[in-house]
Parts: sequence; structure tokens; C-alpha cells
Amino acid sequence: MKILDRYILTTYLKTFFSVFIILMLIFVLQTIWLYIRELSGKDLDIVVIFKFLFYFMPKLIPLVLPLTILLASIMVFGSFAENYEFAAMKSTGISLQRAMSGLSIFIVILGIVTFFFSNNVIPWAELNSFNLRTNIAKLKPAMLLAKGQFNEVEGTSYNIKFEDKHGDRDQYLDNVTIHVKGSDGRTNATTIKSKSGELANEKDSNVLKLILLDGNYYTDVSTNNIKSRNKKPFAKSSFEKYIINIDLSQMNNVDFDEQSQTDKYNMLDVVGLHKTIDSLSKKEITSHEILSKNLFQRSNVIAIKRKEKKVADSTYLGPILDIFNTKEKYELVDASLKTVTSSKQVIKTNEATRKSSKEWLNKHIISLHEKFALGFACIILFFVGAPLGALIRKGGIGLPMVIAIILFLTYHFIGIFATNSAKNGSFNPILASWFSTLVMLPLGIFLTRRATADKGLFDFDGLIEPIKKMLNIKEKDSIDYKFLSSYKNDELIDVINNYETLGHLEDSRYEALKILNERGLTKKQLRDEGLEINTIYDDSERIAKDYKDHAKLAIVLYSIGVVLLILHFVFKNNKMPSLASASIQLSMTSLLLYLVYYVKSLINASKFYKHINKKEKRPNPILIIIGIPLYFIAYLFLGDKVKEDLKQNCLESLK
Repeated sequence: MKILDRYILTTYLKTFFSVFIILMLIFVLQTIWLYIRELSGKDLDIVVIFKFLFYFMPKLIPLVLPLTILLASIMVFGSFAENYEFAAMKSTGISLQRAMSGLSIFIVILGIVTFFFSNNVIPWAELNSFNLRTNIAKLKPAMLLAKGQFNEVEGTSYNIKFEDKHGDRDQYLDNVTIHVKGSDGRTNATTIKSKSGELANEKDSNVLKLILLDGNYYTDVSTNNIKSRNKKPFAKSSFEKYIINIDLSQMNNVDFDEQSQTDKYNMLDVVGLHKTIDSLSKKEITSHEILSKNLFQRSNVIAIKRKEKKVADSTYLGPILDIFNTKEKYELVDASLKTVTSSKQVIKTNEATRKSSKEWLNKHIISLHEKFALGFACIILFFVGAPLGALIRKGGIGLPMVIAIILFLTYHFIGIFATNSAKNGSFNPILASWFSTLVMLPLGIFLTRRATADKGLFDFDGLIEPIKKMLNIKEKDSIDYKFLSSYKNDELIDVINNYETLGHLEDSRYEALKILNERGLTKKQLRDEGLEINTIYDDSERIAKDYKDHAKLAIVLYSIGVVLLILHFVFKNNKMPSLASASIQLSMTSLLLYLVYYVKSLINASKFYKHINKKEKRPNPILIIIGIPLYFIAYLFLGDKVKEDLKQNCLESLK
């Protein structure tokens, strides 16, 4: 391994493991918050809690690892570009692809390891975490009984509901309703209602002591008389105080290592999934054959004997019912209606079962292909992040973090939408597993090619040139005036005053003035130095700055509003009503503020053109209308227009 490859790999690994640990901690904390209700208040041993987290950590790898690779790649290669390390490499003849080659081998190996991890470790973690959660769910202490709903006490025949609970230990209950199941274990044979109650069990007791006050006791009465049974008789009694002791010994006797389920699709490896998919496919074919045979048998029409004989070789082309008499017609139509009704009922009954079995089969197919897609996703996201970092030329946490999160959310949500659509059969399950990876593939190729050719991130010239002509926006000066930055202040003033004598273009006067302003020289100081510039330009520059500030704030608010609006539909589609409600409210607030600052920026633009006596050059109404829903277009073109007209006003103000 060469020194350069070792240096790049070492730098990348340091960033990779740092980012991986941080993201893993964040997602573990999110997991704790998500399942806090299942863990809290159940007197679980610390070993069980650590086991719970240990089983959940491998399941976070499909989220953490792609984001880590993407973020680490942008940070490392952005840092190389920012510190001119890539420039040093290129000066010695080392291209970006050569710099990425050593690291690419590591990423490919990581992708292969990821496949084996997802094939062996993640199913094992899914198996153990699911069964552990099932066993933890059996521990339901009385203090966790939820208000406003029936709480079934597992292992007993009691269903408890109450309106509210209060007290220092939530031991006092209001408006208690209890259903006690009968001997058959299904029907509610007894109902107890009371105005209040108290949970008086001791901490380590296996008996839940429930004291009910001021209530009624209703018990169904069984009778052998059919008429009496139809009246649904019951016995009613009232009480001032009633004590119920519920045995919790069976509920608390839980083996956390018990595995009651071992065959879910996310608990199987590739071999197990292949076998299950083959079995489910054969089962689906068999069910189709059984249904078709059933419908065929139901389609038989009752044979009706006719008295008169028909000639064997005769041909009849009229309505088929006309060859039968009225009685026979009635029999045929009645038989047909019954057959159609029966067949429709059979199809309707089988429809839900077939839909469920198809969805179950699709989940297995998706799970199988996701194991392969994850490894390829790691490789492709590296070829997205590495050239992107070289193009944006920014290392560290700030901008790379924002870009990485946006790209990863795009990748992740595309995958979620594709798999959700595939589960119900509206999208191909094989394509759904690979869809988000395939979407990122052309982006990786595009970014790698542009970074290798040392081009900018995007080239908008072919897109915006026709729009500029339509809106009468002047093209930017393509001449590079960076050489002026090496001039001294008096030389720049000389360029402004005598640009023709020195052989410079007129635009060089504006660029020289900008450099002087950047060096901290005010217009007053420049006038004292002999520069002749009209004071009207000072006001023009101030108004243009107000426009620029309001436009920047408007684009920020617009971006936030649009992103939150998209997230609203994402949360709504994934049944997260609280997040969906919060995002739509914040989105509407941001978009409302955006409209305020958009109007302010338009007022500033109008004021600017009125000040420079060029009202005819005010923003095009078409652009203003387009800018309401698509502000990024208006922001781009209006900004260029104001900038160009400010420069022209500056040149006219210079005497």
C-alpha cells in the first residue's frame, strides 16, 4: 500500500468510526424513546434492558451504515479539497479516481461484509428482539393500566377500564368498569361498575388487590327455557365496598429466553427465505387452482329436458332463450342468478385471504433482495459522497452534514415508499428493494464524472439561457477580474478614473470599486482620495442591499416551508398524525412569512428601479407570478437582474 493510499484510508477510517459511533448512539437513544413504554415500570433487570438494546443495535445498521458512509465521504473529501490537498495531488498527476481507488477497495469489502451481516446477524437480532419484546409485554403491572380503554390482565378473565387515575402512585381510579369472562373464555358473563376504586396491592405481591366503592354487580343468568333465554335475564346487586383479588403469579412468571416465533420474514437468512418463498408461491398456485375448480363446479347449469326433438344438424342464430318455453326460461335464469351470486360470494370471501397471502409473499421477496441491496447501497453512496465532497470543497460537520442528511432522507424515503407500495402488490417487490439504490446510481456516476473533469457541481447555462432571453436579463460578464485583487488602493482608483488609458474595459471600474469596498474603504474616503462618484449610487446600493436581505430570508423560509410540507405527507402516509400535524402547521407558518418577505423584496426591487429612473426595467409580471409557487426561479433571475442593473447604475454614477 502506497503512502497516499494509507493516508487517505487512515483519515477516512478515523472519520468513519467517529461518525458511526455518534450516529449509533443517536439511533439507540431514539430506540429507547420509541420503546420506553414497553420498558418502564416493569421492574426489569438491568441485564434484560441491556439485552433489549443489544438485540436492537444490529437492526439499526441498515440506517446507520449508509448514512455514515455518505457523511464520512463528504467530510473527508471535502476537507481534502478545502485544504488544497487535491490540488497538490493533481499537480503531481494523481487524479480523483486514483485517490479514490484505494478507499474503493475498502468500501467494496465493507459492502460484502454488510451482506453477510444482514444475512446472518440481523435475522438473529430480529428473532431475539421480537421474542424478548413479546415476553416483556407479558409483564403488565397494575400501575401501567391505561385509562380510557379496556386493559386485559393476561392469564386471568378480567378486563378493566377506568376513566381516570390519580394519587401519588396513581392508585385511585374513577368510574371503573370490569368485564369478567365466563367459563367458555369468550363471553362477558359478569359486569362490575363502580364510581371509584383503589389499587392496594403491595410492591412485591403477586396479587392485585382492587377495592371498589359504591357500585353495582351484574351477572348473566343461564336458563334451560328458550323463551327465558331470549330475554337475557341477569342478576343485579349493589355494594358499598367490594374487594377483588387477581392472581398475577402466572403473568409475572416469564422466561425472557423463550422463543415463541422463529419464522417471520425478517428473521430468516437467504436460504430460509428462498425455501419460504418457494413454499408460499406453490401455496398461492394451489389456492388459485382450488378456487378455479370451485368456480367451475358452481357454473354448471341444471339440465332441462325438452319434450320435442331437434334436428341434430340444424343451426339457430337467434336469442338462446327463445328456444325454451316460459317455464324453462325461468329455471335457466334462476339457476344462472344463483350461480353468479354464489360465485361472487366465493370470490369476495377469497379476495381478502389472497390479498393477505400475496402481501406476505411480497414481504419475503423484499426482505430477500434488501440483503443484497444494502451492500450495493454502501458502495454507491460512497461514489455519491466522495465526489460531492470534492465538488463542494467544504469539510467538517456543517454543510456536509446538511447535504448528507438531505441525500440520505431522499434515499431512505424513496425506499420506504417503494417497499410500502410493493407490499400491497402495486409495485414490483424485486424492483422496490433496489429502487432507492438505482435512483442514487446515476447521481453517483454524474458526480464522479464532474469531479474527475474538475467541473462545477451543476451547469445551468443550457437551462437558464433561453429564460434569460425571454425575460430580457443581461448575461453576466464572463471576464475574470481576479487580477485586480493584487492591485494596491491607489492603482485601483487609477483604474476607475483612467480605465481607457490603461487599456481596461469599463466593467473593470465596477470590479475595482467592489475590491476597494471589501478592503473597508467607504464612499466618503474614496471621494477624499479623488474618486468622483455620484451620491445617488449610495442610495441605490442601500436599496439593493435591502432587496438582497429580504430575498435571502424569503428563500430560506420558502425552503423550510416546502420541506416541512413534503414531510407532512410523509408522516401522514406512515401514520404519524402528531408529527404530520406539527409539520403542516410549521410549514404554513413558514410559507406565510415567505409571502411577506417576498412582497417586501418586490417592493424593494420596485423602489430600486424607481430610484435609478428605469421604471420600464421593473421585474416582469410573469416572473413575479411564477415566483409565488416556484420562488427559487424568481430568486435566481431577479437577483441577477438587480445585480446587473446596480452595476450599470454604478458605472453611470462614476464621472
